Amino acid sequence: MSGDVSMFSDDDKPLRAKAGSSTVNGTNGHVAANGNGRHEESSPLSDGDDVPLSQTTRTKSEPTTPDVSAPRKRKKAIAYSSSSEDEMPLKVSSPSKNANSAAVPMPGALVATTVPTVNGNGKVAKGKKVNNVVSSSDDDAPIAKSKRVPAAKEKRKPPKKRVKKESDDEFGLESEDDKPIAKKKAAPAKGKRKLKEESDADDEEDDKPLKKTVTKKTPQKRAKKEESNEETPKPKTKKGKVKKGEEEEDMKKGKKKSKEEEEEEDTYKWWEQQEANGDGTEKWQTLEHNGVYFPPPYEPLPKHVKMKYNGKHVDLHVVAEEVAGFYAALIETDHAKDETFNNNFFEDFLAVLKENPPKDSTKITKFSLCDFRPMFEHFEAEKAKKKAMTTAEKKEAKAQKDALEAPYTHCVLDGRKEKVGNFRVEPPGLFRGRGDHPKKGRLKFRVQPEDITINVGEGVSTPKPNVPGKWKAVVHNKTATWLANWVENVNGNYKYVFLAAGSSIKGQSDMQKFEKARDLKNHVARVRADYTAELKSKVTQIRQRATAMYFIDKLALRAGNEKGDDEADTVGCCSLRYEHVTCEPPNFLVFDFLGKDSIRYYNRVRVDDQVFKNITIFKKDNVEGDNLFDRVDTSSLNKHLSSYMKGLTAKVFRTYNASITFQRLLDEGTPEKATVQEKLNAYNHANREVAILCNHQRAVPKTHEQSMLKMKEKLRGFKYERMKLRHALFAIDSKYKKKKKYADDESDLDDDAIVLHEEQWKAREIEKAEKKFQKENEKLAEDDKKPQADSVLKQRLKDIEDEFKRLAKERGTKKAELKREKSTDKLEESIDKLDEKIKAFKLQMQDREAGKEVALGTSKINYLDPRITAAWCKLHDVPIEKIFSKTLLTKFPWALEVDEDWKF
Repeated sequence: MSGDVSMFSDDDKPLRAKAGSSTVNGTNGHVAANGNGRHEESSPLSDGDDVPLSQTTRTKSEPTTPDVSAPRKRKKAIAYSSSSEDEMPLKVSSPSKNANSAAVPMPGALVATTVPTVNGNGKVAKGKKVNNVVSSSDDDAPIAKSKRVPAAKEKRKPPKKRVKKESDDEFGLESEDDKPIAKKKAAPAKGKRKLKEESDADDEEDDKPLKKTVTKKTPQKRAKKEESNEETPKPKTKKGKVKKGEEEEDMKKGKKKSKEEEEEEDTYKWWEQQEANGDGTEKWQTLEHNGVYFPPPYEPLPKHVKMKYNGKHVDLHVVAEEVAGFYAALIETDHAKDETFNNNFFEDFLAVLKENPPKDSTKITKFSLCDFRPMFEHFEAEKAKKKAMTTAEKKEAKAQKDALEAPYTHCVLDGRKEKVGNFRVEPPGLFRGRGDHPKKGRLKFRVQPEDITINVGEGVSTPKPNVPGKWKAVVHNKTATWLANWVENVNGNYKYVFLAAGSSIKGQSDMQKFEKARDLKNHVARVRADYTAELKSKVTQIRQRATAMYFIDKLALRAGNEKGDDEADTVGCCSLRYEHVTCEPPNFLVFDFLGKDSIRYYNRVRVDDQVFKNITIFKKDNVEGDNLFDRVDTSSLNKHLSSYMKGLTAKVFRTYNASITFQRLLDEGTPEKATVQEKLNAYNHANREVAILCNHQRAVPKTHEQSMLKMKEKLRGFKYERMKLRHALFAIDSKYKKKKKYADDESDLDDDAIVLHEEQWKAREIEKAEKKFQKENEKLAEDDKKPQADSVLKQRLKDIEDEFKRLAKERGTKKAELKREKSTDKLEESIDKLDEKIKAFKLQMQDREAGKEVALGTSKINYLDPRITAAWCKLHDVPIEKIFSKTLLTKFPWALEVDEDWKF
């Protein structure tokens, strides 16, 4: 499914799943295409871990409340963590009804999504804002006709043209990935923080903060001239339209509105409403969309590509061939080494073969005689072809794909254009599951229109599927926030298509969730006093409930539900068994069990004497397999919690403890006078403590060692550059050799390291020159011009060879020749900048290494009130783009409104 949002929403679950089944079916909810055009699952956004930029491990400080004082030991996680439990969706009525708002008033203004009022002179009117402006862009046109009258087009100052900052690098060491860390900027005016339009996070880690673009300042005279030009109205034709030539000139100068700016103008700022929009049962009044996007039909493999059985090629039926291809694409992964996965796949494969036998009548009975490698090799070859495509070919392929999906990416909700989250129907494949799931390897059937129920407004045209077939049903349920749903065949769970994470409905749901957790501060003292007293109750059921509440409060355990035999054996607080908790006198408990997503929870912790006594009693006369709390279940526990506060559940406690702990750690651990990187490390440390508290662990990424190696090479490059600058300084004035700051050689930069660095650098430069030459020729070919001769490339490569021969001669001489001459003051300044860069980069490396086993994204997405981060960034002058990815900035626009003194 789409990576924008999970098929399952924690806060928007309108239908009940099958009894005894998990709400989340165990799939990752998203599929990415492999080389065969088939798909591999990846973690969803809303329920899974949004992998953070910097991963850090737990330090000696304890994130839990003071009652739990013993340090906790952690073992390596078994699988990747994803966390969230079910809550009913926020009930949102249409704005047209003018109900009272559930949004909390917040001071300040979100500049990134604010559309200024423009007067007749083309200037912004003070103190005025315009909400819900409909953009005139064709890209932002509604999918279906809307009754809403569009607002008048407004004039807007065109953005100033960005000028690329000239690199200070003398040696060509700085590439796009090696740019110097931006200088710390002055804090923006209160309530005026602007969010820059940034690129998406790195492909490897979805939650990587955005990198700020450093722009060169425009000279004062030129700036005045540009400002004057901007205020001059454009000559118009008789019809009042700007001349074509002027429009083209604006496009060249970068003055035309970007797509991102137009989308920002369309942002519906529900949190600024004065009227209610959350107490009714109806979530919308009008809803129009184009349904869901089905994957393309299966394309048979070339006739010469066949699986083998007992050494001979098998002529499979096209249906069986597709299923065989699912497994063939995975034979080099860990899944194909898993016995359960293989057994389940082969059982389903045999069922498919029974209905669709091979054309050559081959009898397939043993899995060990099946050879899928010919198919795998074909997929790898196709993958290599895609990788070898030219830039133009890749752009064209992407454009075609985007054009096919464009009608499904947005819907019109109450006259507003809103983005749809997971609009793609999951293609068929093999179920992966998480951890030791008993159904991993099972065949996921292709979803047809006849399986899907569509939810649209009354009186609008019913969307047509993009594949042959008719919808299972078309409903007009205004109390539901889903656009489509169906039941997947592996676990029998419902799957939904919801609005994207940044939509108004999801935003209000998120805000209500965190406000509910924040409100718990007014009741938590009474709850704790009651369960502490009930730990000594003479009624076993009450004593068990009090002990369970102690664990949920102090250890942030999930409530836990009973699981069926066909589900992974994961447990929570209420479903703990005899073997999951071990007593160690005088008052230590050792927890060891598989939590959600089969992540191992291991914790040795000191508890209250009465709690230790209770667990000893509960275990008495019980044996392995018996429930520890045999008289308490999740529903009765949550019902008891709701008696203290409306809507209070175990999950609210978990969200409260995560956020309140995070706020405390930030307040205590953020250094006042420090660099941005040092503050970021303090932030990641606090986030890491909460992640450990909530058991958001992950297996060490397979690419971690490679990533750390690249960072070491990059650090070596910084040191090499510093060495060359020092040597250039010595050549100008030898007295610098006696200064302690410059006299010592760079650590870890011996002769061998220098040779290795120059060789790697040379290889990169050659590769860069070849790619640049290829792109230039592709551009010339597009413009029907004659390509450059090979001699051009040969000359460039010769220049690189000559440059590195010169550097080789400089080795050991402590002399360096720069490409451009610099004064001693400039050299000293450059060395000082490199010193700061090296210091900050070392902190980043420590942060990455420390967090290799902790998933910071889950708590950041689901359990930490985003307003804590927004206020902290304003207070400590840290760009929020360094913490929140573009996805999170879109998900939490309402949180960016808070002042710097806001506290959870």
